[in-house]
Amino acid sequence: MITYSIIQKSQLEGALRLDAEYYQPEYLEVAKILQSTHHKNFDEVVSNIINGAEIREYVEEDGLPYLRVSDIKEFFIDLSSVVYVTKESKIKQNIKLKEDDILLSRSGSLAIAAVVTPDLSDSIISSHLMRIPVRGINPYFLVTFLNSKFGKAQIMQRNNGTIVPEINHPSLKSLSVPILSEDTQKEIEKIVRNAYEKVQESNKIYSQAEKLLLEELGLKDFKVEDNLSYIVNLSEVKSAHRADAEYFQPKYDKLVERIKKRNAKTLGKVVSMKKGIEPGAEAYQDEGRLFVRVSSLSKYGIEDKDQKYLSEELYQKLKNNYEPKVGEILLTKDATPGIAYVVKGQIEGIISGGILRLKMKDKEIESEYLALCLNSILGQMQAERDGGGSIITHWRPEQIKSILIPVLPKSTQQKIADLVQKSHETRSKAKQLLEQAKHKVEKLIEK
Repeated sequence: MITYSIIQKSQLEGALRLDAEYYQPEYLEVAKILQSTHHKNFDEVVSNIINGAEIREYVEEDGLPYLRVSDIKEFFIDLSSVVYVTKESKIKQNIKLKEDDILLSRSGSLAIAAVVTPDLSDSIISSHLMRIPVRGINPYFLVTFLNSKFGKAQIMQRNNGTIVPEINHPSLKSLSVPILSEDTQKEIEKIVRNAYEKVQESNKIYSQAEKLLLEELGLKDFKVEDNLSYIVNLSEVKSAHRADAEYFQPKYDKLVERIKKRNAKTLGKVVSMKKGIEPGAEAYQDEGRLFVRVSSLSKYGIEDKDQKYLSEELYQKLKNNYEPKVGEILLTKDATPGIAYVVKGQIEGIISGGILRLKMKDKEIESEYLALCLNSILGQMQAERDGGGSIITHWRPEQIKSILIPVLPKSTQQKIADLVQKSHETRSKAKQLLEQAKHKVEKLIEK
C-alpha cells in the first residue's frame, strides 16, 4: 500500500526540507498533536548542544569514563563495556558531563536519549554523542519525552543522513517539547529514579554472581597483563594452526589451566549450535516481525536499539529454522563476539547470521551458569585469544565449540544461576517502570 501526504507550501519548514520522507503522515500527525498542547521549542529548554571529542588512546585503570554510542541505552548509560581515558588528557571542559545533562546520539543509532546520573559527572563523550545541558524543565521528564513515541518520531523525522543516520544541532532546535505541570514532571522523575535504583540493584546482583564464579575458580585476583616476550614450542604452533604472537600470550594458558582443574568440558560437548540467517538489508523494514541483530543483543536481553524488522511472509518462511526458543542461549559470534543471553520468553522473530542459538544437551550444567561463564572473563578471554588479540570481527563456530567451560558442583552452579536470574528479574522491573513513565507522558500529551 502506498502512503502519501498532501501539505501546503507554507508547511515546507521554510523550504529547508523538501524530501518526502520528512513529511510522512505519522510525522505530520505527531506535529499536529504537539502543536495543540502547551509546548516550547527544544532550544528554549536546553542551554546548548555540545558534540563530544574523538579519543582513541584508552587506559585500563584510574581514568575518566569515555562514553560511546554503544554505551547509551534508553534513559541510562550502560557501563558494562565502557572504556577509560587518562585524566591528564587535554579535554575541553564543556564536553565533561554534569549531573542532569541529557545525552543524545547524533549518528548511527538515533533517537536514544539518556540522563546523566551523579556517578557519571566529569565523564567524557565521543564525537558521536551530544551533551545537552537542561534549563527550565525537569531533565527526567525531558529524557522520558525524548524516548517516547513523540520524541522519537521528531528525531527520526530530522534524520539527514543518507547511508548512516545522522542529526545536526539546527534541526534539533525546532523539536516541540510539551510543558506539563511541575507536579506531573516530578511524578515522572520519581518513576524514572525508581527504575534507576532497580538497574543499579540488578548490576550489583550480577556482579555478585560473577564474583562467586571467579572465587570458586580461584580467579578473583587474576591478572591479565600481556607479556612483552615469551617462548613457544614449534609443536604448539603447528597444533594451534596459528603463528601470530598474540594467540600464545601466557595469560591465556594461565586461564585455561585454571579452568581445566575444574572438570572442564568443551562447549561443543555441552550444547548443540545453530546459526542465524542474513536475509539481506533489502528485507529490513521499520515494522513487522523482530529481526535480532548483534547490535541489539546484550547479556541482559534484546535492546530496543536501532531495531529492524521483517515482513510477516518472510518470518513465516524462516521461523521454523531461525526463531529462538525459550531456554536457548543466544551467543554473538561477529562484531562483538561472546555476548550470551538465556531466552526468558517467547520471541516472535528471527536471529541474524552473527548470532548462534545454543541448546543445552548436558544436564550437569545450568543454562544461566553457562551464559555467565561466556559473559565473564572466562569466555571473553578465550574469544579474544581466538581473534588474535585484535578487533574481533568473526568468531568461527569451530573455535566456539572448542572453548573450555568449568563444571562446578551443581549446588554452586545453582547459587550462581539464582543470582543471575534475580538480576534479570530486577532489571525487568526497571524496564516496566520506564515503560510506565513513557506511557504516562504519551497519554498526557494525547488528552
